[in-house]
Amino acid sequence: MRLLSAFFVMLILSACSSCNKSDSTDSEINPFSNGGNERNMIVVISDIHLGADLDYAEINVNLNSLESFLEKVRVAPNVKELVIAGDLLDEWYVPATINTYQGRDQADFVQRIATANEGVIDAFNNIIQEKKIKVTYVPGNHDLTVTAENVNLIFPGINQERDDEQGLGTYSPSSMPELAIEHGHRYNFFCAPDPISNQDIAPGTITPPGYFFTRIAALHHVQDCNTAGDTTPDITQNSSGGASQNSLFAYWNLWKWAINALPIENQFDENMIVTNFDGFTGTYSVNDLIPYQTTPGGLIDVNLYKGIQDTWNQRQALNHVVVNIPVNQAIANSASSTESDNQANNQYFLNPDSDKRIVIFGHSHDAKLISSENYQGHKSIYVNSGTWIDHNKVGSTTMNFVVITPQNADALSQTKVKVYNYQGKVVTKMAEDSLRL
Repeated sequence: MRLLSAFFVMLILSACSSCNKSDSTDSEINPFSNGGNERNMIVVISDIHLGADLDYAEINVNLNSLESFLEKVRVAPNVKELVIAGDLLDEWYVPATINTYQGRDQADFVQRIATANEGVIDAFNNIIQEKKIKVTYVPGNHDLTVTAENVNLIFPGINQERDDEQGLGTYSPSSMPELAIEHGHRYNFFCAPDPISNQDIAPGTITPPGYFFTRIAALHHVQDCNTAGDTTPDITQNSSGGASQNSLFAYWNLWKWAINALPIENQFDENMIVTNFDGFTGTYSVNDLIPYQTTPGGLIDVNLYKGIQDTWNQRQALNHVVVNIPVNQAIANSASSTESDNQANNQYFLNPDSDKRIVIFGHSHDAKLISSENYQGHKSIYVNSGTWIDHNKVGSTTMNFVVITPQNADALSQTKVKVYNYQGKVVTKMAEDSLRL
């Protein structure tokens, strides 16, 4: 998430070390060569977070390196597909006091992103228009509400892999059905689409609470604030309130942690979060988001996202989460990258209804590779594709990418999965493993 992709992804993360790390830097590494003439390699990147205003966008300094990387992909004779696993465009990382669309609409906002990031947009479009490499995009949480039409507006001809529901998608290449690529936000309480909450004030909205956290986090960074202008009142658990009140208390705890981690100069009762976004038209305060209590030990309530703790199972069903995640687990682990890793395992490898052996998520900004066994005892590989933002406070690196080289007809050949870093335009192999599909 930067926030929620990066700081909510601070919130949406923690750390689990990568498996088989080599940390070997070699300027001669060619990650896009399979040693032959066949065009069969799949490259995956995610969490680029292109913004409409480079004064506060999460990627600015790294744009030049991203252009260079994309050019290397374009001319690579062995690359067959380039997959963007979400958070390509960023509607979330906008300081809370700024009107995201500036009184216009999403199409105009997307065009502003294209203008601000012209070199990167052109680099993607050069690959798309040549039609030698298939370019596929799946949605993330930061581009949750960006429509297929508006993605196509600046990337004409791009392949979009979407669920029927806005803001979600999973891609399995036809040449490798055992591979699943998705952003991973559908499993996160703060980032998964929420078509249930706030319908009385924002009809049709699917925006989850992570959006508001990210708006506050972006304001924190613009203000460069170290001392909060206000404090969050404490509340006490409602011991007689049952499971619903217990879950809302856990929700409060996470909000309190987040607000304290990213202080802002504003008073918490100040209406300064400008929306005009996804059905919202109001201007809100921090206090509208944080659960409150009028009597110690009494009823806990919240203004925005009222009842969200009771609708998680319904949200999961609407978002096609196959293996149910208990609500208290989902709330407590919203800030943990390890939870994303675990859900790849639970939803795919340990799920008897799944045939996936390689799963790639983005979202957490924590590039890694983890090998395990599926429910049949077969080796399986999970990869997080990291991020390209300038300052990654979750993982140890930025400018990450994944390369998958399929096995050939040789009975001893294996499908290779490698994670790389492009820091300083130097390719470093971070982790690798292989399996026989």
